[in-house]
Amino acid sequence: MTELSDLGPSSVGVLPNQLLAAAVSAGWIEAGDYRIAEDDIQPASLDLRLGEVAYRIRCSFLPHDETVERKVKDFIVDELDLRREGAVLETNRPYLIPLLERVHLPPFVSARANPKSSTGRLDVFTRVITDHSYRFDDISTGYDGPLYLEVVPLSFAVRVRQGLSLNQLRLSIGGAAAAVSDEELWSMHSDDPILFRDGRPATRSEFATDDGLFLSLDLRGDDVGRVGWRARGNAGLLDMSGIGTHRVADFWEEVRRETGDRVVLDPERFYLLLSDEAVRVPPQLASEMTAYDPTSGELRTHYAGFFDPGFGHGLDGSRAALEVRAHDVPFMIEHGQRVCRLTFERMVAAPTKLYGGAGLRSSYQGQMETLGKHFARS
Repeated sequence: MTELSDLGPSSVGVLPNQLLAAAVSAGWIEAGDYRIAEDDIQPASLDLRLGEVAYRIRCSFLPHDETVERKVKDFIVDELDLRREGAVLETNRPYLIPLLERVHLPPFVSARANPKSSTGRLDVFTRVITDHSYRFDDISTGYDGPLYLEVVPLSFAVRVRQGLSLNQLRLSIGGAAAAVSDEELWSMHSDDPILFRDGRPATRSEFATDDGLFLSLDLRGDDVGRVGWRARGNAGLLDMSGIGTHRVADFWEEVRRETGDRVVLDPERFYLLLSDEAVRVPPQLASEMTAYDPTSGELRTHYAGFFDPGFGHGLDGSRAALEVRAHDVPFMIEHGQRVCRLTFERMVAAPTKLYGGAGLRSSYQGQMETLGKHFARS
């Protein structure tokens, strides 16, 4: 069994849950007086938690050669207390929140952050900022310092509290060497299927790759033609700590297909749709959703990107929630249109717990619905 002491510059891959727990014990990740609980550790990621204050800022920024604490002083408009009842974050305003966790990474370990799936499904935009950084969400090898989360609610005003988790962190070693090539991915799929169509493993012609595995839209939907949901304008306040407590109709409108299995997206409206394919992430791999064609200016897929080992495992895969927004003009999408792709990385070692396994809060295993866990199921 791989131990934390076995890891070094020659190691390659994403750290699994048991090594993340060891990294916490070794002080690579700490939260001061706040304990990092076992429940915060997922098969290939760690949930990060909001600190006690949120700064409303007048613009987003990167610190470049300064600390975030120094840089943000020029942009603070207001300070909100996230303790006890928390605070309301208004739509289309950026907030910067110091996270409870800090990292002290060895010189061969880097990290990457992503919104949690439930965060992305609420159209809450998040990204991590670190000191002396020129990039969002990527944490350089050997970084030693605090973590900050930029939060921008886009569709709904939301209430957040200290300790709430909106995003996740992965630790990895080896950088690009951990990536799985398209040829390797097809070989793995041939032995243990990764992509499914209509309940069967995808054929070679259906297994479309180009630096990642493509996913397309399901715009046939259910028996009544419902293909997803569109965020309501001027909806009420959504409490992000409330699980299963919000009425769907207060926040969402049904989206139904047109003749020809297509939908015309209204510009700047947020849609939740499903992938036509189902995905199964094997225990030895971790996955992330990335852009397919960022040069297409009319359409943007808003990603909550991490797929942990075990997603869709024990099933004929699980379909992916696709968070979509059109820009500038109405934009037509069609059934089977490719809108994103999954990239895969090796794990340093197989995790001892899998997404959807016993004792894990796996809200979206086997999902046939795109709405997040905050909404009551009738």
